[in-house]
Amino acid sequence: MYFAALLARTEDGWEASDTELDDVETLTDLADLAREAAVDDDTVVAFIEQEDAWFGVIRVDGEDDPRVFLSNAAAAAKSSYGAMLTDELLGREEDDAADDLDSLDLDGTEDGEPDPDPDDNNDHAPDDTLDAVNGSDGPPRGPLGDAALLADLGVSEQELLTLDGDALSTIADSLGCTEVLEAVR
Repeated sequence: MYFAALLARTEDGWEASDTELDDVETLTDLADLAREAAVDDDTVVAFIEQEDAWFGVIRVDGEDDPRVFLSNAAAAAKSSYGAMLTDELLGREEDDAADDLDSLDLDGTEDGEPDPDPDDNNDHAPDDTLDAVNGSDGPPRGPLGDAALLADLGVSEQELLTLDGDALSTIADSLGCTEVLEAVR
């Protein structure tokens, strides 16, 4: 279950609106959606959260390139919207991961590992499927992106990196827009 909201900065504070991500397939689509919500090309902050597994913050200032932060890239990469953002941050094309998986013959012996012992009843599952498939090319198990994207708005890089739990409420509180965010939740 996703929660997504756009916060548009105005002269009078912040205006929030929940947003449907059904038509969003790329970061460019998300940035365009944010720009539509902007007042006088001012700052728009988009929040995406998936059931406390990860959260993402996307900042759009006028026509500048969007800035992105993900709380946990490995967890985000396992979901459609998180994967879109993770791929963008890692500079991967949309179909790279699928193409890589299709071209591999993964039988568990790729790195010189011995063939599995049929008498061994222990299931040895990797901690993270992406690391097992992509090796070091997978997203990190932790924050990824521009942790300083909200520093000038009152959320320091260090604070953003240490958030957990209801992170979006904490960010909204620092921005001074808790009530408008909660109104769209």
